[in-house]
Amino acid sequence: MRSVNIAELKNRLSKYLAFAKDGEEIVIRDRNLPVAKLVFFSPDAASDEELLLVAAGKMRLPKNPLKINELLRIPTGTVASSDGIKALLDDREEGL
Repeated sequence: MRSVNIAELKNRLSKYLAFAKDGEEIVIRDRNLPVAKLVFFSPDAASDEELLLVAAGKMRLPKNPLKINELLRIPTGTVASSDGIKALLDDREEGL
């Protein structure tokens, strides 16, 4: 693992990005205090649309894959439609 101060990183960003692409972790320091870590970005199964959202800062890729079967087994409740509408309207009034 390498470490680098911000000024050095700014001057030689391409060099440190190459280290990260090779799988090395780089600890970024601000006046010798660690503040961040630069690591290789592995977009394994992400679609192009997801990668664009990640690049725009609007989405983060999950650390663990989604287990859809477990998600679908989560019990859900039922609410009468009139009760649901009343709760929604009450919530909207509170927000005003």
